[in-house]
Amino acid sequence: MSGLTFLPLASNNLGWPAFPDATRLVAAARRQVGVTVDYDPAYIRLAYPGGDVPRTSGVCVDVVIRAYRDAFGFDFQSSVHEDMMADFGAYPRTWGLTRTDRNIDHRRVPNLETWLGRHAEELPANDWKPGDLLTCRVDDTLPHIAIVSDRSTDWGEPLVLHNIGLGAREERIIGRFGHERRFRFYPDRV
Repeated sequence: MSGLTFLPLASNNLGWPAFPDATRLVAAARRQVGVTVDYDPAYIRLAYPGGDVPRTSGVCVDVVIRAYRDAFGFDFQSSVHEDMMADFGAYPRTWGLTRTDRNIDHRRVPNLETWLGRHAEELPANDWKPGDLLTCRVDDTLPHIAIVSDRSTDWGEPLVLHNIGLGAREERIIGRFGHERRFRFYPDRV
């Protein structure tokens, strides 16, 4: 890849720490590149727990959900559902729902962002490290989520792994959209 630098987590030129959990998460997200080739926000009934849309498709949050499931066996579907059942009022009312829906709640970025705000470490939106989660608003309105990669541009800008419309990809978006937030969540550390 021209213009990109691979930064091994154990030793790299940006001083990023060597976290085995970050390595696992980034690798799980990267394995979706070339597999998740479509963007499809359709509502689908899912098995519970552990439900997923077909791996060839999905939205940005599906990359994150699959990466955590593959890397750690962690199920955002059941975790978000259980947290919403316990405190429904803490979650956005954007969709006019009066109760939880375990088929879609975890696949909505504002819900996952709320869950992360309640259960993960929120850090300043700078000094990005591999495995960090970026949430932002495309055109200041469309919620988006991505996983920070262990690769960067030649000039040191971290790449992210995400699906912004053309399938899972690894590219540079940090700083391009508004309302950036940075979360760090490793289930084994909770």
